[in-house]
Amino acid sequence: MTSIGGAEMVDWNLAVATATRLVRPGPEISREEARAVVAELRRHAKASEEHVRLFTRMIPEGTEPEDTPVLVVDRAGWIKANVAGFRELLRPLLAKMEGRRPGGAGGAVLGAVGGKVTGVELGLLLSFLASRILGQYETFAPASRELPASPDGGGRLLLVAPNIVHVERELDVDPHDFRLWVALHEETHRTQFTGVPWLRDHLQGEIQTFLDETDVDPMTFLERLREAAQSLSGAGRPEGERGDEDGGRSLVDVVQTPAQREVLGRLTAVMSLLEGHADFVMDGVGPEVVGSVTEIREKFQKRRAQGAGRLDQALRRLLGLDAKLRQYKDGEKFVRAVVEEVGMDGFNRVWTSPNTLPTKAEIAKPAEWVARVHRKAES
Repeated sequence: MTSIGGAEMVDWNLAVATATRLVRPGPEISREEARAVVAELRRHAKASEEHVRLFTRMIPEGTEPEDTPVLVVDRAGWIKANVAGFRELLRPLLAKMEGRRPGGAGGAVLGAVGGKVTGVELGLLLSFLASRILGQYETFAPASRELPASPDGGGRLLLVAPNIVHVERELDVDPHDFRLWVALHEETHRTQFTGVPWLRDHLQGEIQTFLDETDVDPMTFLERLREAAQSLSGAGRPEGERGDEDGGRSLVDVVQTPAQREVLGRLTAVMSLLEGHADFVMDGVGPEVVGSVTEIREKFQKRRAQGAGRLDQALRRLLGLDAKLRQYKDGEKFVRAVVEEVGMDGFNRVWTSPNTLPTKAEIAKPAEWVARVHRKAES
Protein backbone atom coordinates (compact mmCIF):
# COMPACT_ATOMS: atom_id res chain seq x y z
CA MET A 1 0.00 0.00 0.00
CA THR A 2 1.04 3.63 -0.46
CA SER A 3 3.45 4.95 2.12
CA ILE A 4 5.35 8.10 2.96
CA GLY A 5 8.69 7.72 4.63
CA GLY A 6 7.98 4.02 5.19
CA ALA A 7 4.54 4.60 6.77
CA GLU A 8 1.14 4.52 5.13
CA MET A 9 -0.43 7.89 4.37
CA VAL A 10 -3.58 6.65 6.07
CA ASP A 11 -3.32 4.34 9.06
CA TRP A 12 -6.35 2.24 8.13
CA ASN A 13 -6.23 0.09 11.26
CA LEU A 14 -6.20 3.20 13.42
CA ALA A 15 -9.16 4.57 11.45
CA VAL A 16 -11.15 1.42 12.27
CA ALA A 17 -10.06 1.47 15.92
CA THR A 18 -10.88 5.17 16.33
CA ALA A 19 -14.29 4.95 14.69
CA THR A 20 -15.20 1.81 16.64
CA ARG A 21 -14.16 3.41 19.91
CA LEU A 22 -15.96 6.72 19.33
CA VAL A 23 -19.16 5.59 17.63
CA ARG A 24 -22.22 6.10 19.78
CA PRO A 25 -23.59 2.98 21.48
CA GLY A 26 -26.57 1.36 19.86
CA PRO A 27 -30.02 1.07 21.43
CA GLU A 28 -30.44 -1.09 24.49
CA ILE A 29 -31.62 -4.50 23.42
CA SER A 30 -31.40 -7.97 24.88
CA ARG A 31 -29.40 -10.72 23.21
CA GLU A 32 -32.59 -12.57 22.38
CA GLU A 33 -34.15 -9.47 20.81
CA ALA A 34 -30.98 -8.83 18.82
CA ARG A 35 -31.01 -12.35 17.40
CA ALA A 36 -34.67 -11.93 16.46
CA VAL A 37 -33.97 -8.62 14.68
CA VAL A 38 -31.11 -10.13 12.69
CA ALA A 39 -33.22 -13.12 11.66
CA GLU A 40 -36.13 -10.90 10.63
CA LEU A 41 -33.92 -8.58 8.56
CA ARG A 42 -32.53 -11.59 6.71
CA ARG A 43 -36.05 -12.83 6.00
CA HIS A 44 -37.15 -9.41 4.77
CA ALA A 45 -34.08 -9.11 2.54
CA LYS A 46 -34.93 -12.45 0.94
CA ALA A 47 -38.61 -11.60 0.51
CA SER A 48 -37.74 -8.21 -0.94
CA GLU A 49 -35.88 -9.83 -3.85
CA GLU A 50 -39.10 -11.09 -5.43
CA HIS A 51 -41.06 -7.92 -4.65
CA VAL A 52 -38.43 -5.70 -6.27
CA ARG A 53 -37.97 -7.96 -9.31
CA LEU A 54 -41.68 -8.05 -10.04
CA PHE A 55 -42.11 -4.30 -9.65
CA THR A 56 -39.02 -3.12 -11.53
CA ARG A 57 -38.94 -5.78 -14.26
CA MET A 58 -35.18 -5.18 -14.47
CA ILE A 59 -34.32 -8.89 -14.41
CA PRO A 60 -36.06 -11.01 -17.07
CA GLU A 61 -37.95 -14.08 -15.89
CA GLY A 62 -35.80 -17.20 -15.89
CA THR A 63 -32.63 -15.13 -15.49
CA GLU A 64 -30.56 -15.56 -12.36
CA PRO A 65 -28.50 -12.45 -11.60
CA GLU A 66 -25.22 -12.42 -9.77
CA ASP A 67 -25.73 -13.75 -6.24
CA THR A 68 -24.38 -11.28 -3.69
CA PRO A 69 -24.53 -11.87 0.05
CA VAL A 70 -26.72 -10.06 2.58
CA LEU A 71 -24.83 -9.14 5.75
CA VAL A 72 -26.66 -7.92 8.84
CA VAL A 73 -24.00 -5.95 10.70
CA ASP A 74 -23.52 -3.75 13.74
CA ARG A 75 -21.92 -0.30 13.59
CA ALA A 76 -18.41 -1.71 13.90
CA GLY A 77 -19.09 -4.06 11.00
CA TRP A 78 -20.26 -1.17 8.82
CA ILE A 79 -17.08 0.76 9.72
CA LYS A 80 -14.80 -2.14 8.75
CA ALA A 81 -16.59 -2.65 5.44
CA ASN A 82 -16.33 1.01 4.49
CA VAL A 83 -12.69 1.36 5.50
CA ALA A 84 -11.95 -1.63 3.25
CA GLY A 85 -13.86 0.07 0.43
CA PHE A 86 -12.12 3.43 0.92
CA ARG A 87 -8.75 1.73 1.01
CA GLU A 88 -9.40 0.10 -2.34
CA LEU A 89 -10.84 3.21 -4.00
CA LEU A 90 -8.15 5.58 -2.74
CA ARG A 91 -5.23 3.32 -3.65
CA PRO A 92 -4.44 5.12 -6.98
CA LEU A 93 -4.82 8.60 -5.44
CA LEU A 94 -2.52 7.80 -2.53
CA ALA A 95 0.01 6.27 -4.90
CA LYS A 96 0.00 9.55 -6.84
CA MET A 97 0.43 11.56 -3.64
CA GLU A 98 3.24 9.28 -2.48
CA GLY A 99 5.22 10.29 -5.54
CA ARG A 100 5.07 13.91 -4.40
CA ARG A 101 6.26 13.31 -0.86
CA PRO A 102 9.29 15.20 0.43
CA GLY A 103 12.44 13.13 0.71
CA GLY A 104 14.74 12.52 3.64
CA ALA A 105 13.86 13.01 7.29
CA GLY A 106 10.95 15.34 6.48
CA GLY A 107 9.24 12.62 4.48
CA ALA A 108 9.79 10.11 7.28
CA VAL A 109 8.23 12.43 9.86
CA LEU A 110 5.27 13.18 7.59
CA GLY A 111 4.78 9.46 7.05
CA ALA A 112 4.96 8.55 10.72
CA VAL A 113 2.78 11.41 11.99
CA GLY A 114 0.56 12.07 8.97
CA GLY A 115 -0.69 8.50 8.66
CA LYS A 116 -1.71 8.46 12.32
CA VAL A 117 -3.39 11.87 12.11
CA THR A 118 -5.27 10.94 8.96
CA GLY A 119 -6.32 7.61 10.46
CA VAL A 120 -7.74 9.32 13.54
CA GLU A 121 -9.56 11.96 11.49
CA LEU A 122 -11.03 9.42 9.08
CA GLY A 123 -12.13 7.45 12.15
CA LEU A 124 -13.89 10.53 13.51
CA LEU A 125 -15.86 10.96 10.31
CA LEU A 126 -16.81 7.28 10.14
CA SER A 127 -17.91 7.30 13.78
CA PHE A 128 -20.36 10.07 12.88
CA LEU A 129 -21.73 8.25 9.85
CA ALA A 130 -21.82 4.76 11.39
CA SER A 131 -24.79 5.59 13.63
CA ARG A 132 -26.83 7.07 10.75
CA ILE A 133 -26.66 4.55 7.90
CA LEU A 134 -29.56 2.08 7.79
CA GLY A 135 -28.29 0.03 4.88
CA GLN A 136 -25.87 0.13 1.98
CA TYR A 137 -24.93 -1.84 -1.08
CA GLU A 138 -21.14 -1.86 -0.71
CA THR A 139 -19.44 -2.57 -4.02
CA PHE A 140 -15.75 -1.77 -3.78
CA ALA A 141 -14.18 -3.63 -0.85
CA PRO A 142 -12.37 -6.79 -1.99
CA ALA A 143 -13.85 -10.10 -0.87
CA SER A 144 -12.57 -11.39 2.46
CA ARG A 145 -13.66 -13.73 5.23
CA GLU A 146 -15.50 -10.89 6.98
CA LEU A 147 -16.81 -9.39 3.71
CA PRO A 148 -17.84 -12.21 1.39
CA ALA A 149 -18.83 -11.32 -2.17
CA SER A 150 -20.14 -13.06 -5.26
CA PRO A 151 -17.78 -15.35 -7.19
CA ASP A 152 -17.31 -12.54 -9.72
CA GLY A 153 -16.11 -10.16 -7.04
CA GLY A 154 -19.30 -8.08 -6.75
CA GLY A 155 -20.48 -6.32 -3.65
CA ARG A 156 -22.59 -7.16 -0.66
CA LEU A 157 -25.75 -5.76 0.91
CA LEU A 158 -25.23 -4.38 4.41
CA LEU A 159 -28.15 -3.88 6.80
CA VAL A 160 -27.10 -2.04 9.99
CA ALA A 161 -29.33 -3.61 12.62
CA PRO A 162 -28.80 -1.22 15.59
CA ASN A 163 -29.48 1.83 13.42
CA ILE A 164 -32.69 0.33 12.05
CA VAL A 165 -33.88 -0.45 15.58
CA HIS A 166 -32.91 3.05 16.76
CA VAL A 167 -34.87 4.79 13.99
CA GLU A 168 -37.96 2.62 14.26
CA ARG A 169 -38.10 3.42 17.98
CA GLU A 170 -37.46 7.11 17.40
CA LEU A 171 -40.25 7.31 14.81
CA ASP A 172 -42.55 5.12 16.92
CA VAL A 173 -43.62 3.02 13.95
CA ASP A 174 -44.42 -0.66 13.55
CA PRO A 175 -40.96 -2.30 13.73
CA HIS A 176 -41.80 -5.22 11.43
CA ASP A 177 -43.19 -2.91 8.75
CA PHE A 178 -40.24 -0.53 9.06
CA ARG A 179 -37.68 -3.32 8.70
CA LEU A 180 -39.35 -4.58 5.53
CA TRP A 181 -39.62 -1.02 4.19
CA VAL A 182 -35.87 -0.47 4.66
CA ALA A 183 -35.10 -3.87 3.13
CA LEU A 184 -37.09 -2.93 0.01
CA HIS A 185 -35.00 0.21 -0.50
CA GLU A 186 -31.69 -1.55 -0.05
CA GLU A 187 -32.71 -4.58 -2.12
CA THR A 188 -33.46 -2.17 -4.97
CA HIS A 189 -29.83 -1.07 -4.87
CA ARG A 190 -28.70 -4.68 -4.95
CA THR A 191 -30.97 -5.31 -7.93
CA GLN A 192 -29.56 -2.26 -9.71
CA PHE A 193 -26.02 -3.57 -9.46
CA THR A 194 -26.73 -7.25 -10.05
CA GLY A 195 -29.22 -6.60 -12.84
CA VAL A 196 -26.99 -4.09 -14.66
CA PRO A 197 -23.61 -5.83 -15.00
CA TRP A 198 -21.74 -2.76 -16.30
CA LEU A 199 -22.92 -0.38 -13.56
CA ARG A 200 -20.30 -1.19 -10.93
CA ASP A 201 -17.36 -0.83 -13.35
CA HIS A 202 -18.85 2.37 -14.76
CA LEU A 203 -19.17 3.96 -11.33
CA GLN A 204 -15.70 2.84 -10.29
CA GLY A 205 -14.29 4.25 -13.52
CA GLU A 206 -15.94 7.63 -12.94
CA ILE A 207 -14.68 7.76 -9.36
CA GLN A 208 -11.15 6.89 -10.48
CA THR A 209 -11.32 9.60 -13.16
CA PHE A 210 -12.33 12.05 -10.44
CA LEU A 211 -9.44 10.95 -8.23
CA ASP A 212 -6.97 10.99 -11.13
CA GLU A 213 -7.77 14.66 -11.62
CA THR A 214 -7.06 15.44 -7.98
CA ASP A 215 -4.08 17.74 -7.73
CA VAL A 216 -3.46 17.90 -4.02
CA ASP A 217 -0.28 17.53 -2.01
CA PRO A 218 -0.14 15.32 1.11
CA MET A 219 -0.37 18.20 3.58
CA THR A 220 -3.45 19.60 1.84
CA PHE A 221 -5.03 16.15 1.92
CA LEU A 222 -4.52 16.02 5.69
CA GLU A 223 -5.93 19.52 6.05
CA ARG A 224 -9.15 18.57 4.25
CA LEU A 225 -9.78 15.76 6.72
CA ARG A 226 -8.87 18.09 9.58
CA GLU A 227 -11.59 20.54 8.52
CA ALA A 228 -14.20 17.81 8.77
CA ALA A 229 -12.86 16.49 12.07
CA GLN A 230 -12.90 20.00 13.55
CA SER A 231 -16.59 20.23 12.73
CA LEU A 232 -17.15 17.13 14.85
CA SER A 233 -15.27 18.54 17.82
CA GLY A 234 -16.43 22.14 17.46
CA ALA A 235 -12.83 23.24 16.92
CA GLY A 236 -11.55 25.54 14.20
CA ARG A 237 -12.74 29.11 13.82
CA PRO A 238 -14.82 30.63 16.62
CA GLU A 239 -18.54 30.39 15.98
CA GLY A 240 -18.85 34.12 15.38
CA GLU A 241 -16.31 33.92 12.58
CA ARG A 242 -18.07 31.16 10.69
CA GLY A 243 -19.91 32.97 7.96
CA ASP A 244 -22.30 31.64 5.39
CA GLU A 245 -19.78 32.17 2.63
CA ASP A 246 -18.38 28.66 3.08
CA GLY A 247 -21.22 27.04 5.00
CA GLY A 248 -22.55 25.33 1.92
CA ARG A 249 -19.23 23.87 0.72
CA SER A 250 -18.70 20.17 1.13
CA LEU A 251 -15.46 18.27 1.63
CA VAL A 252 -15.64 17.26 -2.03
CA ASP A 253 -16.21 20.83 -3.23
CA VAL A 254 -13.00 22.21 -1.76
CA VAL A 255 -10.72 19.90 -3.78
CA GLN A 256 -12.43 20.15 -7.16
CA THR A 257 -10.74 21.13 -10.41
CA PRO A 258 -12.81 22.09 -13.50
CA ALA A 259 -12.35 18.58 -14.90
CA GLN A 260 -13.51 17.10 -11.61
CA ARG A 261 -16.67 19.21 -11.70
CA GLU A 262 -17.61 17.56 -14.98
CA VAL A 263 -17.09 14.11 -13.52
CA LEU A 264 -18.93 15.06 -10.34
CA GLY A 265 -21.88 16.25 -12.43
CA ARG A 266 -22.10 12.81 -14.05
CA LEU A 267 -21.70 11.04 -10.71
CA THR A 268 -24.37 13.24 -9.13
CA ALA A 269 -26.79 12.32 -11.92
CA VAL A 270 -26.11 8.59 -11.52
CA MET A 271 -26.44 8.70 -7.75
CA SER A 272 -29.66 10.72 -8.03
CA LEU A 273 -31.00 8.07 -10.38
CA LEU A 274 -30.03 5.17 -8.09
CA GLU A 275 -31.34 6.77 -4.89
CA GLY A 276 -34.50 8.12 -6.50
CA HIS A 277 -35.23 4.77 -8.13
CA ALA A 278 -34.85 3.01 -4.77
CA ASP A 279 -37.27 5.46 -3.13
CA PHE A 280 -39.72 5.06 -6.03
CA VAL A 281 -39.62 1.27 -5.80
CA MET A 282 -39.88 1.32 -2.01
CA ASP A 283 -43.03 3.45 -2.21
CA GLY A 284 -44.41 1.50 -5.17
CA VAL A 285 -44.08 -1.89 -3.52
CA GLY A 286 -44.84 -0.60 -0.04
CA PRO A 287 -48.65 -0.34 -0.16
CA GLU A 288 -48.91 -4.00 -1.20
CA VAL A 289 -46.73 -5.45 1.55
CA VAL A 290 -46.17 -2.78 4.24
CA GLY A 291 -49.42 -2.00 6.04
CA SER A 292 -48.29 1.25 7.68
CA VAL A 293 -46.21 2.56 4.76
CA THR A 294 -47.97 5.95 4.66
CA GLU A 295 -47.21 6.67 8.31
CA ILE A 296 -43.62 5.42 7.97
CA ARG A 297 -42.96 7.52 4.88
CA GLU A 298 -44.38 10.68 6.40
CA LYS A 299 -42.40 10.37 9.63
CA PHE A 300 -39.19 9.31 7.87
CA GLN A 301 -39.31 12.20 5.40
CA LYS A 302 -39.77 14.64 8.27
CA ARG A 303 -36.80 13.12 10.08
CA ARG A 304 -34.64 13.33 6.94
CA ALA A 305 -35.41 17.00 6.45
CA GLN A 306 -34.87 18.08 10.04
CA GLY A 307 -31.53 16.53 10.94
CA ALA A 308 -30.47 16.25 14.56
CA GLY A 309 -29.22 19.73 15.41
CA ARG A 310 -26.92 22.56 14.45
CA LEU A 311 -23.67 20.59 14.59
CA ASP A 312 -25.27 17.69 12.77
CA GLN A 313 -26.51 20.00 10.01
CA ALA A 314 -23.12 21.70 9.63
CA LEU A 315 -21.32 18.39 9.31
CA ARG A 316 -23.92 17.11 6.87
CA ARG A 317 -23.14 20.09 4.64
CA LEU A 318 -19.41 19.55 4.95
CA LEU A 319 -19.67 15.86 4.07
CA GLY A 320 -22.09 16.53 1.23
CA LEU A 321 -24.94 14.68 2.95
CA ASP A 322 -27.38 17.49 2.20
CA ALA A 323 -26.65 16.89 -1.47
CA LYS A 324 -27.49 13.22 -0.91
CA LEU A 325 -30.88 14.19 0.49
CA ARG A 326 -31.54 16.27 -2.62
CA GLN A 327 -30.54 13.24 -4.71
CA TYR A 328 -33.35 11.22 -3.15
CA LYS A 329 -35.87 13.94 -3.91
CA ASP A 330 -34.71 14.92 -7.41
CA GLY A 331 -34.07 11.34 -8.49
CA GLU A 332 -37.47 10.13 -7.33
CA LYS A 333 -39.17 12.95 -9.27
CA PHE A 334 -37.22 11.97 -12.39
CA VAL A 335 -38.12 8.29 -12.14
CA ARG A 336 -41.78 9.01 -11.43
CA ALA A 337 -42.07 11.45 -14.35
CA VAL A 338 -40.41 9.05 -16.81
CA VAL A 339 -42.51 6.05 -15.71
CA GLU A 340 -45.67 8.14 -16.08
CA GLU A 341 -44.60 9.16 -19.59
CA VAL A 342 -43.24 5.89 -21.06
CA GLY A 343 -44.05 3.16 -18.53
CA MET A 344 -41.71 0.95 -16.51
CA ASP A 345 -40.25 -0.83 -19.54
CA GLY A 346 -39.62 2.54 -21.18
CA PHE A 347 -37.91 3.78 -18.05
CA ASN A 348 -35.74 0.65 -17.95
CA ARG A 349 -33.99 1.81 -21.11
CA VAL A 350 -31.96 3.88 -18.67
CA TRP A 351 -30.02 0.70 -17.83
CA THR A 352 -29.04 -0.04 -21.46
CA SER A 353 -25.57 1.54 -21.34
CA PRO A 354 -23.71 4.50 -19.82
CA ASN A 355 -24.94 6.55 -22.78
CA THR A 356 -28.58 6.14 -21.71
CA LEU A 357 -27.99 7.31 -18.14
CA PRO A 358 -29.54 10.73 -17.48
CA THR A 359 -27.35 13.80 -17.32
CA LYS A 360 -27.54 16.15 -14.35
CA ALA A 361 -29.67 18.52 -16.46
CA GLU A 362 -32.00 15.68 -17.48
CA ILE A 363 -32.55 14.68 -13.85
CA ALA A 364 -34.11 18.12 -13.41
CA LYS A 365 -35.94 17.93 -16.76
CA PRO A 366 -37.07 14.33 -17.35
CA ALA A 367 -38.77 15.23 -20.65
CA GLU A 368 -35.33 15.95 -22.12
CA TRP A 369 -34.18 12.41 -21.28
CA VAL A 370 -37.34 10.96 -22.81
CA ALA A 371 -36.77 13.03 -25.95
CA ARG A 372 -33.12 11.99 -26.23
CA VAL A 373 -33.50 8.28 -25.50
CA HIS A 374 -37.00 7.52 -26.82
CA ARG A 375 -37.81 10.04 -29.53
CA LYS A 376 -34.37 9.70 -31.09
CA ALA A 377 -34.59 5.88 -31.06
CA GLU A 378 -38.03 5.99 -32.68
CA SER A 379 -37.06 8.46 -35.45
